[in-house]
Amino acid sequence: MSKTLQQKSTTDQNVSVIHIQPHTSGLQQVPQLIPDCSIGGGKASPPSKQARKNAVMDRNSEEYRQRRERNNLAVKKSRLKSKQKAQDTLVRVNQLKEENERLEAKIKLLTKELGVLKDLFLEHAHSLADSVQPHSTESSTAKQENT
Repeated sequence: MSKTLQQKSTTDQNVSVIHIQPHTSGLQQVPQLIPDCSIGGGKASPPSKQARKNAVMDRNSEEYRQRRERNNLAVKKSRLKSKQKAQDTLVRVNQLKEENERLEAKIKLLTKELGVLKDLFLEHAHSLADSVQPHSTESSTAKQENT
């Protein structure tokens, strides 16, 4: 039940093959275009880096000296940039360490302050509870005596 059609395009030099696959689900069949790569006509690939490396360049030539000079400058710039980045990172690390120490000291101080405030609050709450309880017992006993 499978059909295979081949079409040659007169405008293109590539040959396209249309494959129609049968579907058992009863859905409409969709043709698939597959380019035939056996015919040339594509773009020529640029020479590879390896081919350029194999080309012998005279070390005394002006072009060679210019390339070396540009490369040396690029390497120096890259190394300076790398060193600067490392120094910036080190400075940032030291800043963060100092900030961390300050924050830890602040945490200790605030923890102590919280403890003191808790103690004051509990002391005040106990003194309030002690002062409220006798009044409530006295008033309740007075009410009981009146009845």
